[in-house]
Order: sequence, then C-alpha cells, then structure tokens
Amino acid sequence: MRVVIQRVSRASVSVEGAEVSSIFLGLMVLAGFEPGDTREDLDWMSAKIANLRIFDDELGVMNLSVREVDGEILLVSQFTLQAATKKGNRPSYIRAAPPELAIPLYESFIAKMSDQLGRAVKTGIFGAEMKVDLINEGPVTIIMDSKNKEF
Repeated sequence: MRVVIQRVSRASVSVEGAEVSSIFLGLMVLAGFEPGDTREDLDWMSAKIANLRIFDDELGVMNLSVREVDGEILLVSQFTLQAATKKGNRPSYIRAAPPELAIPLYESFIAKMSDQLGRAVKTGIFGAEMKVDLINEGPVTIIMDSKNKEF
C-alpha cells in the first residue's frame, strides 16, 4: 500500500463538475492498493497517518498531528500510485490491486482512518474520473509505503 499525504488548508474532489467532498485544515491522502495488502498494512498506515506530527505548534515547529489540530482527512483511491516505471515510458499498473480487491481494501481503510481520526473521513468516488483541487500548506508532502516502512 502506498500513500501520498499532503498537509492542506483546503481540498476538494469533484466528479463530472459536481463537488462530492471537501475539507479545510487537514490532510489530503491519496492511497494506492496492491494485491498483497493486508489488515496489518491498513492498521499500520492509518495509525501512522493519524499520528504524523506535521502541523505547526505555537512556535511554528511541525509538532502536532491531524488529530491534535482537529483536522479533517480527504481520502481518495489512486491506483496510479502503484505504477511501475522501470521499463519504457508507459507506466505499467500490473502491481495495482484490481477493483474486486481494491474496493474492500479502500472501504476498510476509510473505516480505520475514521476510527483513528475520531470522526468520519471524507472520500472521493472509487473508480470515478475525479478532479482534485487543493492548497498544499508548506508545502508538506509525504510518501509512505507499507511494504517499505523506511521509505
């Protein structure tokens, strides 16, 4: 499982010109799943994201988590995070979980992130062509991979 986490002051997702979700202060999380992802991957990733200290404290030091700033999370499934780019110029998505595996992983991840955050997370629409709009604060962007925890 791979994620891209962006600290945002605002983020939204639209489908066919209609906004389906939006947040203000919080995290925009793009998540890509692979066939080998497990409950342990989801548990580790959701706890890590909820507790990442990437928001400024009163001294301007990144020392607070999204929970501590009462922030929101907008979670969007993005299979292209599993792109293999080693050969040629056309990315291969063979490592991405097919929908029959990815949808249950995505739904479980939503539930786990909501539990960690203590409130419902906002989401995109799985499989839809989405337009994501955000203001990345900092900018702060972090990439994590549950198969490479030192990444």
